[in-house]
Amino acid sequence: MEKYLIIWILLGLILSIFLGYYLYYYKVKQPTKINLLLAIIRSFVFFLIGLLLINPSIPEEVLFSQKTKLSVLVDNSSSIKYFKKDSLINHILEGLKNDKKLNKKFNIDYYSFGNKFQLSDTFNFNDNQTDISIPLKKITRIQKNRNSPIVLISDGNQTIGNDYLYTKIKEPVFPIVIGDTSKYKDVKISQINVNRYSFINNKFPVETILQYDGVQPVRLRYSIENNGKIIYTKIIKFTEKNNSRILKTFIKASQEGLNVYKSKIQYLENEKNKANNYKNFSVEVNNKQSKILIVSSFYHPDLGALKKAIERDKQRKVNIEIIKSKKHQINDYELIILYQPDEKFNLLLKQLNSNKLSFMLITGSKTDWSFINNESLGITKKNINQLENYSASFNNSFFTFSQKNIGFENFPPLLDYFGELNIMIPQQTLLFQNINGYSSQRPLLVTANENNQKKIFLYGEGIWKWRSSSFQKKNSFINFDKFIGSIVQYASNKKIRDRLDIDIKPAYNINSKILISAFYIDENFQFDNRATLLFTVLNKNTKEKKILPFSLSDSSYQLYLNSLDSGKYEYTVSVNEQDISKKGNFVVNDFLVEEQFTSANSNKLGLLAKKTKGELYFEDNYNLLIDKLVNDDQFQIEQKSKQISSNLINKTWMMLVIVTLLSIEWIIRKYIVKV
Repeated sequence: MEKYLIIWILLGLILSIFLGYYLYYYKVKQPTKINLLLAIIRSFVFFLIGLLLINPSIPEEVLFSQKTKLSVLVDNSSSIKYFKKDSLINHILEGLKNDKKLNKKFNIDYYSFGNKFQLSDTFNFNDNQTDISIPLKKITRIQKNRNSPIVLISDGNQTIGNDYLYTKIKEPVFPIVIGDTSKYKDVKISQINVNRYSFINNKFPVETILQYDGVQPVRLRYSIENNGKIIYTKIIKFTEKNNSRILKTFIKASQEGLNVYKSKIQYLENEKNKANNYKNFSVEVNNKQSKILIVSSFYHPDLGALKKAIERDKQRKVNIEIIKSKKHQINDYELIILYQPDEKFNLLLKQLNSNKLSFMLITGSKTDWSFINNESLGITKKNINQLENYSASFNNSFFTFSQKNIGFENFPPLLDYFGELNIMIPQQTLLFQNINGYSSQRPLLVTANENNQKKIFLYGEGIWKWRSSSFQKKNSFINFDKFIGSIVQYASNKKIRDRLDIDIKPAYNINSKILISAFYIDENFQFDNRATLLFTVLNKNTKEKKILPFSLSDSSYQLYLNSLDSGKYEYTVSVNEQDISKKGNFVVNDFLVEEQFTSANSNKLGLLAKKTKGELYFEDNYNLLIDKLVNDDQFQIEQKSKQISSNLINKTWMMLVIVTLLSIEWIIRKYIVKV
């Protein structure tokens, strides 16, 4: 563009010179010096007019004043309102906004933080969580200037996020401490750790963390209640040094469904904050167990070993039956284990194959291989009437499910008939046969999956010895039991997947954001984004009922519930115009994390100010902070320059020059040359 601009200017200059020469020099018979002067003036006028027509841009350097940026971060959490400091913060903000000197020196931006960080000049103090690290981190990215101060108006108490003391901050931070900084004696339930689910009549663990802030030794009663009945109580001793206790207990799950428990620590005398002395938790108690059936034609120690190993998981129940000539009720079981089958298993195998049910088959010294070879199970064996001991060798390349080597090579050998084994279905080998120290590639334990019918084959009896050997080496059965449990988990008959799955927790805290997710599939088991899902929620206490629609989000449906009162709720998720629904229960605990503090954390805010080379101020002397910012020389209005481009046609001096030249030309012609 600049290349063509120069060409146009040169052409304009040449044309201007030609026109001036033609008008005042070429047409005159005897030109004088005055004619030359007039030609030059007229050429210059033509050239300037041509420049205006071309209208090139002219770079200029402009000076301007830039104020220092001041960011004011305001704690918008509900703890401010709980301690009745919301009007005080609004008063402080009015003081900042109305101070003329401060606003003359700084460009001031106001931000709120709590659950989220955002630019704002109005505050409602309703956020139910406080994260101070995020606003400090984000404001550093926004300002990009080490000399831009940050005013942090907060009580310094954080409930979520990373520790703000370890946030990398380049700018000086000037905290204004909001709230009472006096230390009060207080005892609180800091945390409760408990499993979300348990099984009926099982005992589930409850871990409670208690904290005491005081000088005098105290003895306080801690208790856990269920339905108004105390089910656990203990006297706890606290001192100034021994101010934290971790209590562990076990509670029996005696009632099916959602069970709500209330944990409570006795109040101190004249304790200021009693909201943190109790905390609710809930456990979903399930009365359903996975049932495993072991079928044999005789009793053997392997049966008891398998039963004990499988039932280590309290979710599983094992029944042992002697084979019958009539049909077995197998539909209630998730896995059938066939122990050394013979011709008596004929009817049972037909049941399994016709229903495509998964099974585990264990062979041994009393197995009828002629029967197995004729049952189309996917395996055959050409055996001779000779028994062989088979030790195990672990296959590191087994990937069907996760299983570590628990020392299989050191377990006693299993007993089975010697012969050539053929497997005609897709399979993976977990354990290879090891005969007299020679590791072969012949399988000892294999997994197979034929048309979604899972099959496990273990070629050898005597697995009870493996469990005993595992105990002798580790003084525990857990490794062996987990090994059997992994096999059962893989082979269990899974019910056809529900078309509607719900992701919802059994308990939430009041004022927390409740996210409920739903996954709905069509009859081909593909995600269906055309459906309309409805969430019906009923407050069991007030009988208030709400019906809310889900929103489609990527490959799931989502719903946010806000402002639910504390209490027990019953919900139903239904698919519109479909006879498909899911029901359940959840509880909203009367627990406000923002009300768990007794005083402002001025010490931590002071450390933050010291770390960033700022200063700490309190709610009653915030005017000193204003004076500090106004009079501090490190925060000065800067004089800066910048390059701008302006069009020549916008320059008024060009018109003045043209008018002046034309006036000079007119005077010369009028009074000197008299043309």
